[in-house]
Amino acid sequence: MKRDEFKIEICANSVRSCVAAGEGGADRVELCAGIPEGGTTPSAGMIRSARESADIVLNVIIRPRGGDFLYSGEEVREMLYDIRTAKEYGVDGLVFGALTPEGDVDMEVMSRLMDAAGDTPVTFHRAFDHARDPYDAMEKAIMLGCRRILTSGQAATAELGKQLLAELVVKAAGRIIIMPGCGVNASNIAGIAAFTSAREFHFSARTAVGSRMLYRNPGATMGAGSEDYSVPVTDAGIVRETISRLTGQ
Repeated sequence: MKRDEFKIEICANSVRSCVAAGEGGADRVELCAGIPEGGTTPSAGMIRSARESADIVLNVIIRPRGGDFLYSGEEVREMLYDIRTAKEYGVDGLVFGALTPEGDVDMEVMSRLMDAAGDTPVTFHRAFDHARDPYDAMEKAIMLGCRRILTSGQAATAELGKQLLAELVVKAAGRIIIMPGCGVNASNIAGIAAFTSAREFHFSARTAVGSRMLYRNPGATMGAGSEDYSVPVTDAGIVRETISRLTGQ
């Protein structure tokens, strides 16, 4: 398959990861903080620095916290402020999603967020995977004007959710892009592409980079399960290899 048949998005957790994604040949990044929580809004400083340092299409997630996708009035206001900030720094796209208590797309909240986004393209993120009815959720994302949906096919990984992914691609019929994400890697990306007919993919391609700290206190940690002396960073080589496995080149 030809490289230009696909778009590759990297889930980037830092400016360094954004740069590596570009070096590895990715088309776009989704810039996130809070990766262990599934991605939260990055700081204004990170957004601005990424825009200045990385020569790549820059999408930014707008998610005020981890957990569910049912947002309070205060959280929605925060998201609106974050959208304004991201746009001021010249991002190319925004990534967000909101649900009702019943698990439907929250059309009221999403409409407010979409109005704030304006002409900036929007990806409906993996809130989609927590929606009650994926087909209804897709139709509502289309009605709202979202450009694409990032989804694992409502499964633990995109590989496990490939049946639903394939069905969504068919039902979307070109009206919205279905972008598989979660657990996509060099070993499975070609198979997922062949089964689903998806043409955009989202993955992290991260590896652990050891800390440069010389002094280390083994008795103190920064949180449960934290890795205080290593940092997960996107690896340009892994990005390159994954793209090669996809295209067979």
